Amino acid sequence: MSSLIEITDNFVTDLFSKELPKICIYHNYTHTKRVFKSTKEIIDNIIISEEEKEILLVTALLHDTGYIKGAKNHEENSVIIAKDFLTKQGVSSDFINQVSACILATKMDTIPETRLEKIIRDADSSHFAKDYYTETSEFLREEMKLCDIKNFSPKQWLKENIAMFSIGHKYYTDYAIKNWDPKKEENLAKMLEEQETLKKDKKKKKEKLKAQFKDENPEKGIQTLFRVTLRNHLKLSDIADTKANILLSVNAIIISLALSNLIPKLDNPSNRYLVVPTVIFIIFSIASMILSVLATRPNVTSGEFTQKEVDEKKVNLLFFGNFHKMPLPQYKNAMHDLMEDKEYIYDTMIKDLYFLGKVLHRKYKILRITYTVFMIGIIISVSSFILAFLSFN
Repeated sequence: MSSLIEITDNFVTDLFSKELPKICIYHNYTHTKRVFKSTKEIIDNIIISEEEKEILLVTALLHDTGYIKGAKNHEENSVIIAKDFLTKQGVSSDFINQVSACILATKMDTIPETRLEKIIRDADSSHFAKDYYTETSEFLREEMKLCDIKNFSPKQWLKENIAMFSIGHKYYTDYAIKNWDPKKEENLAKMLEEQETLKKDKKKKKEKLKAQFKDENPEKGIQTLFRVTLRNHLKLSDIADTKANILLSVNAIIISLALSNLIPKLDNPSNRYLVVPTVIFIIFSIASMILSVLATRPNVTSGEFTQKEVDEKKVNLLFFGNFHKMPLPQYKNAMHDLMEDKEYIYDTMIKDLYFLGKVLHRKYKILRITYTVFMIGIIISVSSFILAFLSFN
């Protein structure tokens, strides 16, 4: 190693230790030595003059010294520092100019033109083709955040790196193309695989959250509440009608038997003691039948509503008894008003459930009375028949 390179190395080491901000966790002496090593790797595998070697190695050491003044325009500041340092070392102006041109060639938005510029440019991005790329890349992301340049999320940073590898970067020297490009492609493949994994994880997480939201969605709970309650109401109504029909059928059979077998025998004077029990029996049966009919008899409603009732949300449009006499256009308009107002929908469903409950209460109340009358009637009738037989005998 030439004395100039050693002097430059000592200068950069001292400069970074004293003046480089602590937030420069990527663009520091470690990065400088990495670029220096990669530069040496290229020049050791190509035919190049000693002076060109020295220019490239000095450039590798000085190319990021401008970071002592901040990230903005650091290449231009590096050139200023390099010119001042090299001038003091008494090197030629041509040497200084070539070093300056090589430093400026490390800017990512420039295209290197000379052979030396292409070499230093490839060396500066050699970490793209290294196994430790992920770690060094993370240091750069954190440095950009600390320097208030830009705060990338891990996902955004991965996307930026993939874009850089795909279309934003290429190697220029034959050595880098042959030896570093394959490894760079491997790193790109790993990043693409990671991105795909993140997408799948995001999709799974989204589906999980969607399912969780669906399970915890109060709208679903409310809909389930109305559905179950309405179904229970309808089942109870069916049960009440079935009970009333059973009692109605039983009493009809009883009356039929009484009319066909018992009453014709009452004309005989010897059977007069059966008149009172038979009358009691028939009266209670008829009373049970009447109550059974009352329990199942539907109420007749007007079947009409006014626009005012719709505007004031007082009409239950879900019950046919409130609209069966209305013209279809008017009913459609009223239903559209209902469907556009969630609160109106819920109020209407609540009213529907409430009045179904009122109907059920009426049915079961009458049914209870009916079964009580039937039971009392059976007891009294049987008792009266027994007493009549005992009295006659």
